[in-house]
Amino acid sequence: MTGSILIADGHAAGAVRSPQPTSLQRRLRAGAVAQLRQLRSGAILLRCAHGEELLGDPSGRFGTIQLAVHDAATWSALAFGGDVGAGEAFVARQWSCSDLVALQRLFVADRDVLLGMHLTPWSWPRRLFLRLGQFLRRNSHTGSRANIRDHYDLGDDLFAHFLDPTMTYSSAWFEHAGESMEQAQQNKLRRLCRLVDLQRDERLLEIGSGWGSLAMCAAAEFGAKVTTTTISKNQHEHAKRNVLQRGLGHRVQLLQRDYRDLDGTFDKLLSCEMVEAVGARFLPTFLRVCASRLRPGGLLGLQAITIQHQHYDAALRMVDYIRRHVFPGSFIPSVQALVSAASAHTDLHLEHVEDFGLHYATTLQRWRERMLAAPDPFLLRGGPALLRAWEYYFAYCEAGFRERHIGVCHLRFRRAGG
Repeated sequence: MTGSILIADGHAAGAVRSPQPTSLQRRLRAGAVAQLRQLRSGAILLRCAHGEELLGDPSGRFGTIQLAVHDAATWSALAFGGDVGAGEAFVARQWSCSDLVALQRLFVADRDVLLGMHLTPWSWPRRLFLRLGQFLRRNSHTGSRANIRDHYDLGDDLFAHFLDPTMTYSSAWFEHAGESMEQAQQNKLRRLCRLVDLQRDERLLEIGSGWGSLAMCAAAEFGAKVTTTTISKNQHEHAKRNVLQRGLGHRVQLLQRDYRDLDGTFDKLLSCEMVEAVGARFLPTFLRVCASRLRPGGLLGLQAITIQHQHYDAALRMVDYIRRHVFPGSFIPSVQALVSAASAHTDLHLEHVEDFGLHYATTLQRWRERMLAAPDPFLLRGGPALLRAWEYYFAYCEAGFRERHIGVCHLRFRRAGG
C-alpha cells in the first residue's frame, strides 16, 4: 500500500459475513475484547460472529458507537498489526462502524486502551518490521524524493477533487463558521505572510511550494520577491503554470531542489507543513539550513503540525497507520522539540507561537465530506479500497486534532543579529 494509499459504511448494521472464526481468532478476539472493556470515554456495541456485546462505558462523552466485525480476520489484523492492522482491516472491509471519527476520538481519549491493543506480544514482529521500513525510508536526498513522490505525485486530479481552487493542502484558518474553504485558505496564506511581517520587495524563500498558493499570495498581495522550491515533479509543474498564468513570473522563481541544496540569502523564510516531511533525524539539518539562508535578524515562519510533548518520544518509536501508508518517512514534532533543536543547532530564537488545531479538524472534515459526496475520481483511480483508505486517513487525523492530541501551530523565529 505504501505509495498508493488505499469509507465508513455509515452504519454497523450489516450482516456479519465471515466464516466461523478459527480457534486462534477466537483467542485473539478474547484479548481485544478484554482491552475494549476498559474504555471509559464511551462504549462500543460490538457485533460479530459471536453475537452482540457492549464494551466500555456508554455514559462516557462519546456514548455508544456501533462496530460490526464482518470478517474474523479483523482479530488477526488487530493482534498482529495493532494500529496499522486496524486501518488495513477497515480498508479491506473487514469491519465498519457507525461513526468513524467518533471511534478514533474514543481511542485517542482512552489512549492506554489503544496502546494495550497495539503493543502486544503478537504484534512485536511486525512492529519491528515497520520500524525497519521507516529507517529505510529515512529522508536522505533520494529517500525524500521517494517519500514525497509516493504521496504528492498520486495525481493532481485526485487532490483537486477535494481541495479548494487554490490547491492548498494544509490547514485553513476559519474566521467564522460558514466561511468557504477557499476564503479560509486565503486567510491562512495571508496570516503566514503577516507572521513574518512581509514587506514589498523583500526577498522571501519558501521551502515546500505545494501547488504554489503561498508563493503567489506573497508575490501578488504583499509584493515580495519569492523563491520557492519543491521536490515534487507534479507540484512544480502545476505551480509553474499557475505563476505564469497570473503574470507573476517576474516575482516568483520556482525551483525543483532539495532544501539542503539551496543557496542565497533572504530577508524572510516561510515553510508551511513541510517540516514534518524532513523526519526527526534531519530536523537539526532543516533548521540549520533555514538559519543559514536568512540574513542576520531575518524571520522564519513555520506552519507545523505538532504533538503534545509528553507523547513525542513514544510517537517517534511507534509506526502508526499514517506513517506506514500515508506519509512514509514523516514525523510530528512537538513545539518543545522544534525550539530545542533551534536553540541547540542555530542562532534562531522563538518569538511567537499560536495553535489553531481545531481549524485543522474542520479542514479535514470538509475535505472528507467533499470527497465522499462525489467519489468517482478515487473509485476510477483505485476502486473502493483507495476511497476507504483516504476516508480512514482523514478521519484518523481529524480525531487527533479534535482531541488536541495533535495541533497545528504558527511559529515565528528570528535569527540573531541585524
